[in-house]
Amino acid sequence: MARTVGLGYQNFEQVIENNNFYIDKTLFIKEWWENKDAVTLITRPRRFGKTLNLSMTEQFFSLKYADKSNLFSGFLIWKYAEYQRLQGTYPVISLSFANIKEANYITARRKICQILSNLYSEHNFLLKQDFLDKKERKFFEDVTVDMDDVTATLSIHQLTSYLAKYYNKKVIILLDEYDTPMQEAYVNGYWNELADFIRSLFNSTFKENPYLERALMTGITRVSKESVFSDLNNITVVTTTSDLYTNSFGFTQQEVWNALDEYGLTAKKKAVKEWYDGFTFGQKTDIYNPWSILNYLKFKKFSCYWSNTSSNGLVGKLIQEGIADVKILFEDLLSGKTICTAIDEQIIFNQLGDRESAIWSLLLASGYLKVANYTFNETQGEEAYELTLTNKEIFLTFKNMIKGWFTEFTPAYNRFIKALIAGDIKAMNQYMNQVALKTFSYFDTGKHPSEETEPERFYHGFVLGLIVDLADNYSITSNRESGFGRYDVILEPLNVKTEAIILEFKVHDKNSENTLEETVDEALKQIEKKQYAASLETKGIKAERIKKYGFAFEGKRVLIG
Repeated sequence: MARTVGLGYQNFEQVIENNNFYIDKTLFIKEWWENKDAVTLITRPRRFGKTLNLSMTEQFFSLKYADKSNLFSGFLIWKYAEYQRLQGTYPVISLSFANIKEANYITARRKICQILSNLYSEHNFLLKQDFLDKKERKFFEDVTVDMDDVTATLSIHQLTSYLAKYYNKKVIILLDEYDTPMQEAYVNGYWNELADFIRSLFNSTFKENPYLERALMTGITRVSKESVFSDLNNITVVTTTSDLYTNSFGFTQQEVWNALDEYGLTAKKKAVKEWYDGFTFGQKTDIYNPWSILNYLKFKKFSCYWSNTSSNGLVGKLIQEGIADVKILFEDLLSGKTICTAIDEQIIFNQLGDRESAIWSLLLASGYLKVANYTFNETQGEEAYELTLTNKEIFLTFKNMIKGWFTEFTPAYNRFIKALIAGDIKAMNQYMNQVALKTFSYFDTGKHPSEETEPERFYHGFVLGLIVDLADNYSITSNRESGFGRYDVILEPLNVKTEAIILEFKVHDKNSENTLEETVDEALKQIEKKQYAASLETKGIKAERIKKYGFAFEGKRVLIG
């Protein structure tokens, strides 16, 4: 009989004692311990079992679970006698920043202080004896939600000193989702303040801490050393391109196949692979997202389970506000192509708006993209990555996200699409100007007034909307050219009875064009000059079945002819 799939459990003890479906990842403990790294940071996409693995690690090592060896007796780690003796023998400090998703620095800092204060409450047995001296007791009691920066940033260091002396043994520190507050700080504009606070906290906790046995942190991204890890030379960073712990987070293909067999879903293997496969850690390919697999095993239907667990706010912000080149490359990704780029796995959040490679690095680390091919130029010492969307679930995630950019603001976008297909130029102009007025600044970085910003951000984002909205009925290609404001789109119908459409976008040039009407004429001339219709005609689409439209932009004003 198949085991029950219990969703939402992140506590190892609960999973095991409830006999929920679980894939044995206990050998992670052995691999981590035998690597003997002082401080380890492991980055993996969200919902990849990071929290459950840290819970497992805590309950394996913690003195609090010394009488809970039964939790591990049936798993692979228990085959090793030396690890049976190791279980339940260390003081462990475990905390998580997963729920720190605040809109401002004050509340984010306060919430971190509350977590630190709760840690001290968990160990208030240290106050019930004459173990602490007067100064130590004073510091202990000063750790509250209202404590000052010095007390807050020293709090974990001090707690390790108390525990190490109490148990006469060094302390293991586990920190889950260390970067969640930093992502929120970037999105909400208080990055610098939070980075200063976190840097001080990490330095006092992990740098030359004589009471620290080992530390293990997890997160989605590798935040740059300069941002929060400056002066920390003892940290080992394991990213998605590293060859350590490749089987420990996520499900391997064999593990998924075994699970499908257990639940009578053997015939669905091909479709499951298309939807949920594609993640790669180091040289280990065919890794599946556990959350999506668990939901599929439970509900036995395909859906975007992984993407529905998050607002994807940071990802959406980076794409919609990104430069034109970012949106152009996203067109290629949505069309099933690969993009070639450099990758810097140290994410510098305050450079995300300016560095294109930083955006792709973040999307790779977050699991939205996968490495299709990797090359290294020994002569130049340069790495190059070919990236593509990870799987069908990710494709649909972006499709829904981009559609939401327009429908969130106004139903005029949908009316424009209908007018475009019907060839109603008057209605196209009416609705397109409503869309531009409502959404133009939505695609701006906010660094300049939108009227003075190149409209490229808007109409490249608009083309992404066309691609995801009309992909079921048209093959959509773009014939980009370098140069300001020149961009055309060809909509080739999948139904032979439907008309083809060519769109040419052009920014109004005040030096050579007196009116927007003249800009429209120039756009239409461009279609003829470049013979954009030729590719359609060679496929048997007659000239009279090809609609041609010129789009002229001037600030938020649009004219279509």
